[in-house]
Amino acid sequence: MSLASGPGPQLLLFSLGMGLVSGSKCPNNCLCQDQEVSCTNMQLMEYPLNIPLNTRRLFLSNNKITSLPALQLGFLSDLVYLDCQNNRIRELMDYTFIGVFKLIYLDLSSNNLTSISPFSFSVLSNLVRLNISNNPHLLSLDKYTFANTTSLRYLDLRNTGLQTIDHDALHHLVVLQTLYLSGNPWKCNCSFLEFAIHLLVAEMEHPDGQNATCTEPTELSGWPIARVGNPLQYMCLTHLNHQDYIFLLLIGFCIFAAGTVAAWLTGVCAVLYQSTHRKSGGDDTEDEAGNRVTNKIFRSKAYFNQGRFPHLI
Repeated sequence: MSLASGPGPQLLLFSLGMGLVSGSKCPNNCLCQDQEVSCTNMQLMEYPLNIPLNTRRLFLSNNKITSLPALQLGFLSDLVYLDCQNNRIRELMDYTFIGVFKLIYLDLSSNNLTSISPFSFSVLSNLVRLNISNNPHLLSLDKYTFANTTSLRYLDLRNTGLQTIDHDALHHLVVLQTLYLSGNPWKCNCSFLEFAIHLLVAEMEHPDGQNATCTEPTELSGWPIARVGNPLQYMCLTHLNHQDYIFLLLIGFCIFAAGTVAAWLTGVCAVLYQSTHRKSGGDDTEDEAGNRVTNKIFRSKAYFNQGRFPHLI
């Protein structure tokens, strides 16, 4: 029996293939052991190649990586721990983590994030801990950002550029226990009210609650956002500012002007109606019984009393 025709070569090739898939290789200058890959402090500019496919813990911190490729990352279907802190990642596209649905821990802190697409975390239903702190250019979060991360228990949003958060953004985080919000320029205006009320009634911890404070408006500057709900509600529901008074004054003036014009038009119409009615009545008048008598008859009687006969026309 030749080697080509026997099961030996096929089994060997299969074993080699499984060896590659199981992760016998390791990225250059990285350390790989026990389903863990550490590529920290390697000055990497890009996501490393040849990461074993059975990797469960991946450390990419303290590099210069600018993006996370969804395709290569998606091969790591067993990944549960991903540390990408202190890189230069600028944005997260939709479905960046589509292949790592088992992920439990994700650290994206200290990057250059400017935006997170609404469906970046859409498949991470098992995610328990998420850290996106120290991203000062991250100015907003879409209300669907955390829509599917229903297992999230820890969320760190410290030291970003966030000024407000839509109440619906945290609506699905029913098991969230710890939330960090300090170091952000929170604008505690009326659009912030629903989120402030949510912080009041939600059963979660705010370890940095005293440092998570409002920067605007002046009346609430320095207030902890976890306790600003009640005064903000009073301001938004009962307080009128200068613009409100001006608006009400304009409304009152418009109503007065409209009433005046309507009254003037009514008067003009009445005068025109009376004038037209008098012309159409001609010389007719009414006696005491309300019967119409022409003025010609009155003139005839006058002429008769003076001894003259009237000229009938």
